[in-house]
Amino acid sequence: MSFLHSLAPDAGLLQIFQAFPELAQPLLEYHEVLLRGDSPFSAAEREFIAAYVSGLNNCNYCRAVHSQTAVALGIGANAIAEMLSNSQSEHLDPKMRPVLAFVRKLTLSPATITAADADAVFAAGWNDRALHDAVAICGLFNLMNRVVNGLGVKASEAYTRIAAQRLAQDGYAKLLELLPAGAEQ
Repeated sequence: MSFLHSLAPDAGLLQIFQAFPELAQPLLEYHEVLLRGDSPFSAAEREFIAAYVSGLNNCNYCRAVHSQTAVALGIGANAIAEMLSNSQSEHLDPKMRPVLAFVRKLTLSPATITAADADAVFAAGWNDRALHDAVAICGLFNLMNRVVNGLGVKASEAYTRIAAQRLAQDGYAKLLELLPAGAEQ
């Protein structure tokens, strides 16, 4: 359900992107570079971070899409379930634990981030680029979660499965092709 009067009540995020292509284009380009470009994190790990941030923000649409995308790209379903339930993380790669702790703190209490939080990420073997990418993914999904929740975007499980398959197979650049002609500058 979308809160936008100019769209059908069941409009999804793609329909919102299509209604506002001049805003969607740079946003989708950034998604593609950040989530599918070069990074110390695999595409699956980046989708996992996106799903985790979305879960923290109670953005069910983004949590569902990005969890399913992470699984399609190789993250174990058990790791996703543990992440979402905050239970023991026996299926979670130990190297990812400090990254998720960092983005959790950055999402829930950003003013309390310290060098010690970053040092925990480095101690797990990640480099400056990894910290940058984790922070950027966290920031992007805090933005996207607010856009999605603020515009009332909801979707069925069938729709989130399709969206996740599309992202896993084609990334975000393919979504640019679904925008109306003339969106590119």
